[in-house]
Amino acid sequence: MVSMPPVLLSRALDTFLGLGTGFFAYYLYETHPRTAPSADERLSELLRWKYAQYQARKQGQPNVSA
Repeated sequence: MVSMPPVLLSRALDTFLGLGTGFFAYYLYETHPRTAPSADERLSELLRWKYAQYQARKQGQPNVSA
């Protein structure tokens, strides 16, 4: 009978390790000079644009362009 390999740390810690690694990898992707997208293509700009759309919709303005 083949036994299961031991769990790396625990089910919860493996999840946080995976999320932390993913966030760190995305941070490196956005900040490394060779792979960094232009300033208008970053995640922060997308979030600002989406938030402006949300605020406009909340105030009753149908469309907001960037």
